Amino acid sequence: MPDTCIFCKIAKGEIPCAKVYEDKDVLAFLDLRPAAPGHTLLIPKAHAAHLLELDPALGRAIVSAMQKIGAALQKATGAEGFNCLQNNFPAAGQEIMHAHWHIIPRTANDKLAFTWISGNYATTDTMNSLADLLKKSI
Repeated sequence: MPDTCIFCKIAKGEIPCAKVYEDKDVLAFLDLRPAAPGHTLLIPKAHAAHLLELDPALGRAIVSAMQKIGAALQKATGAEGFNCLQNNFPAAGQEIMHAHWHIIPRTANDKLAFTWISGNYATTDTMNSLADLLKKSI
């Protein structure tokens, strides 16, 4: 996959990007189709198709980069906050099969919406049964 992966090519410098941040483990660049000006994509340089393939040792580098980028977005754009979004597998909205995070600057009245219709469990027992099943699956 890395030979054809667009994000691997960007990480290797084979495809140009509007680079925002880089260290030995991660690269961040502006999204070509931003939800808001400053919308940044953060990728691990090593290919991982999704979160389940990602080396957990990269967690510190990823979170550190998100903090730096989030603070920079607020300073540079005047954003009042930011979202960090990550999708895994096409059913969850992942379009490029290389793990990545969207860091999107937000203001109180920006008209962006990341919403879902909240549901509930039929009973507390139903909820607890699912929690037990999840615990056993971990």
